Amino acid sequence: MDLSVNGKSFSADVEPDMPLLWVLRDVVGLKGTKYGCGVGACGACTVLIGGNPVRSCSIPVSAAKDPVTTIEGLSQDGKLHAVQQAWIEEQVPQCGYCQSGQIMSAVALLAAKSRPTDEDINASMAGNLCRCGTYPRIRTAIKLASRLLARS
Repeated sequence: MDLSVNGKSFSADVEPDMPLLWVLRDVVGLKGTKYGCGVGACGACTVLIGGNPVRSCSIPVSAAKDPVTTIEGLSQDGKLHAVQQAWIEEQVPQCGYCQSGQIMSAVALLAAKSRPTDEDINASMAGNLCRCGTYPRIRTAIKLASRLLARS
């Protein structure tokens, strides 16, 4: 199985129905994408495929035809992505477990809507659960990231 992950090509000798999450973590070695529920309900495993957010725990690796971006692929040339920078500035994480999925969903949202409203944020982020309840900080960080991206 051939994959493009974070701009690099990988060949994985796995069954085509193996969940993408396990290929990313166990074969490619990228541990930033987390296992949360295993059924695509919590969002901890969110990655981008062709720029679209998907739950990597419930999609087979064979469905990853377009390039995959994980949390490790957001930083370029040692520079944080605007969403990562905003997450740090707003001190979003508490336990941090869900945050890579939250960040990936926020990146997809801002790629689709550069100036999202609260309603846009709520709708886009609704499938990402945070047991610590950092939703107000997540919303604030998304708005900050929107401003940071507008400046760049």
